[in-house]
Amino acid sequence: QVQLVESGGGLVQAGGSLRISCVASGSIFSINTMGWYRQAPGKQRELVAAITNDGSTNYADSVKGRLTISRDNAKNTVYLQMNSLKPEDTAVYYCKLSQGWAPYVYWGQGTQVTVSS
Repeated sequence: QVQLVESGGGLVQAGGSLRISCVASGSIFSINTMGWYRQAPGKQRELVAAITNDGSTNYADSVKGRLTISRDNAKNTVYLQMNSLKPEDTAVYYCKLSQGWAPYVYWGQGTQVTVSS
């Protein structure tokens, strides 16, 4: 019904930049929220940033000013521009979709981001 595919992860040095993308396909409601979560080894999955269909955003305090979420509704794509990266940003980054008032949440397969010190 819905598929999320992330891309753009990789290895970057501390202080560097990276942009990851998530493309949604299938039955996408016009009212929806897409977001990025991340999970490091031995830690819980945490919210990084989220954006609604009309552009309202929410960020974790730890990434404000460094990471920026955006979306292209025509392409059903959400982006995460990651600047001034820190080793603690190292994690698998997952794309998430919540549709309208539906209770089900969709997840992508994840993309690895590794920041070297």
